[in-house]
Amino acid sequence: MNVLFTFKIKDEQLERLKSKFPEVQFAYNKEIEESPIDKFEVIVTYGGDINTAVLEKATSLKWLMVASAGVEKMPLTEIAERGIVMSNVRGIHKTPMAESVIGHILSLTRALPSLIEQQKRKEWNTRVRQTELRGSTAIILGPGAIGSEIGRLLQAFGVRTIGCNRSGSPAESMDETIQFDNLIDRLPEADYVISILPSTAETKDLLDERHFKAMKPTATFMNFGRGDLVKESIIIDALQNGEIGHAVLDVFDVEPLPADSELWNLSNVSISPHVSSHSGKYIERALEFFIENLKKWQTGNRELTNLVDPKKGY
Repeated sequence: MNVLFTFKIKDEQLERLKSKFPEVQFAYNKEIEESPIDKFEVIVTYGGDINTAVLEKATSLKWLMVASAGVEKMPLTEIAERGIVMSNVRGIHKTPMAESVIGHILSLTRALPSLIEQQKRKEWNTRVRQTELRGSTAIILGPGAIGSEIGRLLQAFGVRTIGCNRSGSPAESMDETIQFDNLIDRLPEADYVISILPSTAETKDLLDERHFKAMKPTATFMNFGRGDLVKESIIIDALQNGEIGHAVLDVFDVEPLPADSELWNLSNVSISPHVSSHSGKYIERALEFFIENLKKWQTGNRELTNLVDPKKGY
């Protein structure tokens, strides 16, 4: 069996793979189109380098191991038509992303941005508006692996957690779970509205003006999923009109965020350049998913962990 990596892994990580799977031939080539890709049964990729031209040449390809959670930019129709098995690393981001969300929330509740500005001005001012997390309510859009980890940490601070998904099925670390259709009726309860939703046909433009008008004027809206959840203009209007108190945005419809975006000029926005999932342990964790699934693959088991349905996009 031949396996192609299209991203570099450490020498010790490669040696670990070779020792565990001595019968497997591992190769690496960042320039995938320059590889003899017709001989590889498995390709391990971040996803962005897989296009229709690559698929046409990859005549032996049976399994795409995508070392990221999002697959929306991949040629999903062609992958489905060819019957290629696809898996991803869903859940790999839960620790760094949950910590990022909690970090932003604590920073705002304990007024850390204001204290930093005071320090720059060498100003001693004890009249800083601070509050507590305990007793607040958070609605988490997408209470999957990442959302549930956020919920677990929030509950440790005494926060009531409401998960929101398509089905309304119970989710881990949620005090209750509601359906998307019921979201607008529950938004007035939320102090924090946190989205971890992927980009799908169902989630694109899921939130509109009505949702922001339904939120508390003191609420914090946080988007750590995908930027096409809501139009940027709607967020800007909500912030300028006092419909919400603050927004924390790690993802945007256009990335990098253009320099002329009005978001840069608003004082009640925290902008993060899509880095909430970053961690020095990323590849290490991705390889754990790969090793587990490669063991299954060798035995003929195609029920891989984190299978992706290319027809649904997740």
